[in-house]
Amino acid sequence: IVAQVEAQELLFCSSCKSKNQNEELGETARDTDMVLTHVQEVDEASAVVFASRYVQEPLPRYELGEKSISKDAAYQIIHDELLLDSSPRLNLASFVTTWMEPECDRLMLEAINKNYADMDEYPVTTELQNRCVNIIARLFNAPVGDGEKTVGVGTVGSSEAIMLAGLAFKRRWQNRRKAAGKPCDKPNIVTGANVQAVRMVDENTICVAAILGSTLTGEFEDVRRLNDLLAAKNARTGWGTPIHVDAASGGFIAPFLYPDLEWDFRLPLVKSINVSGHKYGLVYAGVGWVVWRNKEDLPEDLIFHINYLGADQPTFTLNFSKGSSQIIAQYYQFLRLGFEGYLNVMENCMESARTLRQGLEAMGRFTIISKEQGVPLVAFTFKAAQEAQLAFRLSSELRRFGWIVPAYTMPADLEHMAVLRVVVREDFGRPLAERFLAHVRMALDELDDAARGGPVPRMRVTIELGPPDRGSGEEASARVVKRESVVAVQRSVSLAGGGKTKGVC
Repeated sequence: IVAQVEAQELLFCSSCKSKNQNEELGETARDTDMVLTHVQEVDEASAVVFASRYVQEPLPRYELGEKSISKDAAYQIIHDELLLDSSPRLNLASFVTTWMEPECDRLMLEAINKNYADMDEYPVTTELQNRCVNIIARLFNAPVGDGEKTVGVGTVGSSEAIMLAGLAFKRRWQNRRKAAGKPCDKPNIVTGANVQAVRMVDENTICVAAILGSTLTGEFEDVRRLNDLLAAKNARTGWGTPIHVDAASGGFIAPFLYPDLEWDFRLPLVKSINVSGHKYGLVYAGVGWVVWRNKEDLPEDLIFHINYLGADQPTFTLNFSKGSSQIIAQYYQFLRLGFEGYLNVMENCMESARTLRQGLEAMGRFTIISKEQGVPLVAFTFKAAQEAQLAFRLSSELRRFGWIVPAYTMPADLEHMAVLRVVVREDFGRPLAERFLAHVRMALDELDDAARGGPVPRMRVTIELGPPDRGSGEEASARVVKRESVVAVQRSVSLAGGGKTKGVC
């Protein structure tokens, strides 16, 4: 144990040498939406940080080593380097699930070696995917009767799901245009839920896309109003332009918290919906879903049939081979939680969001720009115009406590507004919310001190009390015996071992 602790201390000490490099990489990561691979010039001698009892030679970082090393050394080296990553549960920038029950973790591990593409070899896994598709379609009020099956597919996320839905719209539009003898080389997609967006629709529009849960503010677009406006335009033009709903964030929220909100297949022009299982579907990263209103809305010529794995397998995907674990985890959540469980989780998330909202408003420094109806998140900006750019500094200050809170500018015509956003997930309960608010107050104090030229110096004084001087009229005498400056120290302590908590937030 002592040897391990000493080795870990060496790791932390060596990491301090590249602090500036880490900060530069962190700034790069915050300024881009895509993960890029950068090869740095590093001191190869620092490559061997741990497991020196196993490895005596520096290990190459960007090329394959000539010799093997022991499994213990390989594990420990990678494990210790990953300690420098942020804690996923303190990552308030992400909508992606960061906690699941141990029983579900176990199921995912048991299925980690199953290729979902091998449908003939793993028929039960395929059946679980079909169950998930039908559960989601009925949750979104698809017009299917008892015993009928709907059309949909599991994906690696909503990005792939949206692309598949777009391909289906494009092919249906192309087929209609060809049948009418019209050109089909300039398709377009219109996004937005307002009058101006509908005015942009023309005969080449393959669909209008509405968003249920904005990434910036969590807001639900008015899909009902969009449907009505578009229906009126279709009646005048005969174009028959349909709607796709991107419900990546809000698809597993609206059915439980806002059951009367019409945004799904209850609206006749909505032909397909995508949703992220790895967001509020409560599954780890790597699963999304797209479902269609009817079988006719997914053209048959887009479905690819293969038989080299043992049987005819229809597939519609951009990503053929993929793991089965997330599909199984999604079915576990549906089976385990049911409607009641999902409702409880979403209500708890909204309650934590209200706690954050109220706490931030009480500080008197922020304006909340996110609405209470929508995704459980809080987007806020500084009230004072002269403090607008403090959002980025506050984001940086909060990283000292381990919190990752994104700061960003709004889209066109609102670029002057810098916003911070906190996403509330299942594992972010009231205790964490209150601790976060305390850290925001501390970070604001630090920023205010810096603006004034630094904090007021603090001194620690040791005083010796004695009998009063004769004739002084005082009750006691006081003599300063020691005077010293007090320097505030903050330390981050990594807790080893542990594992997941079993509490429900």
